[in-house]
Amino acid sequence: MNTPALAPHGAPPLLAQMAVLADPVRVRLLALLDGRELAVAELCAVLQLPQSTVSRHLRTLADEGWLAARAEATSRLYQLAQPDLGASARQLWALVREQADVTPAAAEDARRLEDVLARRGSRQQSFFRSAAGQWDRLRRELFGTTFDLACLAGLLADDTKIGDLGCGTGHLSAVLAPFVGRVVAVDSSPEMLAAARERLDALGNVDLRQGTLEALPIETGELDAALLCLVLHYVADPGAVVREAVRTLAPGGRLVIVDMLPHERTDLHERMGHAWPGFGAAATHRWFANSPVSAPTIHELPADGAARGPRLFIATARRNRDDSARISPPTPGPHHRLLAPASGPTKVPSRSAQHRSGRNVNTSGASRRNPLPQGEKK
Repeated sequence: MNTPALAPHGAPPLLAQMAVLADPVRVRLLALLDGRELAVAELCAVLQLPQSTVSRHLRTLADEGWLAARAEATSRLYQLAQPDLGASARQLWALVREQADVTPAAAEDARRLEDVLARRGSRQQSFFRSAAGQWDRLRRELFGTTFDLACLAGLLADDTKIGDLGCGTGHLSAVLAPFVGRVVAVDSSPEMLAAARERLDALGNVDLRQGTLEALPIETGELDAALLCLVLHYVADPGAVVREAVRTLAPGGRLVIVDMLPHERTDLHERMGHAWPGFGAAATHRWFANSPVSAPTIHELPADGAARGPRLFIATARRNRDDSARISPPTPGPHHRLLAPASGPTKVPSRSAQHRSGRNVNTSGASRRNPLPQGEKK
């Protein structure tokens, strides 16, 4: 059945809008759908009207531009199209809503709406009770295994400058970059940096720098936070690397270390080049001795049933806010050399340097040092 025109052809828009709101059922529907989504069955339960009547009025409201609708499973959810209404329609609805809210019918609708929403909540709770044992699996199947990293990255301030030290192929940098002001990603391996460049090429706030962890191409106090994620077991002197990372932190900056707990997996030394079989709490505390940082907080991470490697820990420490204790850059040694001229940039090899010269991912070092690669990749 075709719905008759609500206003004569060519009538002013306001007249057509008034014609829509002349029916009390349509006014009750709009009041229920103002600020919330409801399905047809829920609207029928609130209004105590048959589905055919409710559907007819919904179709009229949608045709006249008063409603937005979307599909969800086998249902269709409706809501007042508040952002898309014109100024005159919004003003008219505000006036009508003010009058309609004080009617006995509106009070009855409000009471029945509470019951409908309570039943909806009961259905959700029933689902959670039945799904509790398989909830983690369901979330992994629906959303993957990395969304939680992005959730945590969202806690960072959007003007944070963070260092991904020993960045490898740039996995962490890619997670962090959308949420912070700038990421400085450092690795000594040209191959790792080439892979990182491919991953990070579309991001405009990542600086890729080639250098060693013992002599980072980062200025003193340049970073608000720094990460050493699964890199210390590759280096000869983890304490020296930690002290160098602390040097790059601004007062109040935070250092985060993720690495392996002590283990007896000798195959990792042979197969993956590990220099250390994990670290205990005593060793971790020694790294921060005589450094201008707070005592580290150490947490053992829960075992992941799908992981085949050693268990991990996370250690965090904050550089003292009193900046009187300055950390000098390391003395030049066999692990790095000075540039000539000293102010020249360090370039990461690129297969298409001329093509990338105008791109956003920078590959120049920020300091005057150009460390030679030492292979501390993840």
